[in-house]
Amino acid sequence: MSKRRVLFLCNANSARSLMGEALLRHMASDRFDAFSAGSEPDEPHALTLEVLSKQGFSTDGLRSKSLDEFENEHFDFVIVLCDKAQQACREWQGHADEILFWDIRDPRLMSKLDAYEQALIEIRRRLQLWLSLNVNNPPRD
Repeated sequence: MSKRRVLFLCNANSARSLMGEALLRHMASDRFDAFSAGSEPDEPHALTLEVLSKQGFSTDGLRSKSLDEFENEHFDFVIVLCDKAQQACREWQGHADEILFWDIRDPRLMSKLDAYEQALIEIRRRLQLWLSLNVNNPPRD
């Protein structure tokens, strides 16, 4: 059985989408391949990496990537984490079976560690629920 591919998308790919990628890899790497990208990529925010490490999640290989890197690729799911990226997703030249919109507050607007912790908690909760709904939903071949 092949793994399903999930792309997390936000504006800068410096916080929320990187968190989604790291969390899904930690929570379900046996069932999903996780990726992340930004419509206007920046560097990973130091507080993103700090909060992930502090909570015991690996940050190995996390880097900010442009949505253009995934042009013409197929994903089973694209999870959009902000309104700005939602517009870019409409214009994206890739392919997704399902697009989900989770508007998570941008922790970069506050630049405090607890804002990053709150974003991580919210993304983790949504992923736990989403994974519970997808546990018996096999990939399409």
